[in-house]
Amino acid sequence: MWFLCMFFHRLLDYRKTEVESLAELFGAFGDRDRDRDDEENKLLLEWRLPLHHHPGLSFPFRILVKGLYEVWGEGGSYEELEESIRSYPDERKLPYLNSGSTFKITVDTFGKVISFQEQNHRIKGLAYIPFKGRVDLRNPEHKFWLMETDDYGVNNGLPPMVQRRIFFGREVGGADRKLLPTYQLKSRTYLGPTAMDAEMAFLMANQALARPGKLVYDPFVGTGSILIAAAHFGAMTMGADIDIRVVRDGRGPDCNVWSNFKQYGLPMPVALLRADNNLPPWRPGLKEIFDAIICDPPYGVRAGGRKSGGRKLLKGTVDPYTVPDDKRTDHIPSTGSYCLAECVHDLLDLAAKMLIMGGRLVFFYPVLREDYVENHFPGHPCFKLIATSEQILSSRYSRVLLTMVKISPYTEEIAEAAQIRHIEFRENHLKWLEDGNLHSAVFTPTDPQLIAAGDSKLSKDPKPKYRGKYV
Repeated sequence: MWFLCMFFHRLLDYRKTEVESLAELFGAFGDRDRDRDDEENKLLLEWRLPLHHHPGLSFPFRILVKGLYEVWGEGGSYEELEESIRSYPDERKLPYLNSGSTFKITVDTFGKVISFQEQNHRIKGLAYIPFKGRVDLRNPEHKFWLMETDDYGVNNGLPPMVQRRIFFGREVGGADRKLLPTYQLKSRTYLGPTAMDAEMAFLMANQALARPGKLVYDPFVGTGSILIAAAHFGAMTMGADIDIRVVRDGRGPDCNVWSNFKQYGLPMPVALLRADNNLPPWRPGLKEIFDAIICDPPYGVRAGGRKSGGRKLLKGTVDPYTVPDDKRTDHIPSTGSYCLAECVHDLLDLAAKMLIMGGRLVFFYPVLREDYVENHFPGHPCFKLIATSEQILSSRYSRVLLTMVKISPYTEEIAEAAQIRHIEFRENHLKWLEDGNLHSAVFTPTDPQLIAAGDSKLSKDPKPKYRGKYV
């Protein structure tokens, strides 16, 4: 049985990866030999499933999926559509056409707008389908869709379709867009300058396969936007941030990370730690405890990365562990700048050690659009990159959502290589300090050799010009 997935026309690069992640999460993928996904606009996606498996019942977390439909017929013209529908097995159609049922037919077009009269004309053209039930436009038992994609050229800035196609099918699942107004940032109790947009947070949680029984970790938790999305999907959550004022205090007892979870009636995080991604707090030997790690690492657009240290601590002139007893309660540890290359290296090493086999690492990676090359990103021997989705921020910058799956165990050899890299980063940073360079890398290009060296095209620009919002 063929099912059709139609997407909302937004966040084009994220739509196919979302439905593929959901299909894997709920075991709904069958044959993909009739994949009609257009590489330009990614409007439609088809796949074959067993007769008893209805994907609409299995996909409760859809964000960009407009609808899922059991396809009764398709064609390049209405004559071909009629022939296709007539040949569809009666045993699959008749249960939804009986006299005791109610139904509704909706006409949907992509690439053009048709009048109400034209819609009625198309519906009347389906008279050959033996509907015996009663029409109910408000609360029908069965919903049918007539969908048409036009063979237009360049129209309203949209890329051209390959060809005109007409589909008719029964809706088995609709979008879950009601989540977005519920979780919109403007109504959230505790909000920071880099809080993740609710729609994007839900997409990231879907990419990480967040669901009940899984433990999700965010090492740059901030005000908890990503963990809120994972918690909504039923996952247990845990977060960390280097700024103790964020995870401990917020803006008061009723305005902090915990109050955000309380606002939505979500389970509280297992823990919120004051922790440094560069110096993880885990005890020696602890590993493979998280099912997924989801985060938005700091890359210097609206908030620069920080790590434990500071100029004096990095040079070893101050004992970092000596804090007077009477100062411990309100002590805020000293921090220094944290370049993107080092941050991503530490993140990959942390995930390789702490994720279970098959666990997912989902994070954003910034790129200069002029240097953007698909599948040319930081890697790790423990991970396989399975999805990349670009989000354009401005005419110069983009960020790409990377989804990686852990495929190999964290070995002693990998741990030793990571330690050597840590030492190299520390020496490079000390050299920058000695040279008076207080502004470490803001963005790094996608060349792996330059990433390893911690180089950046913007390292000479101490004040990045871009300060716009995420879109």
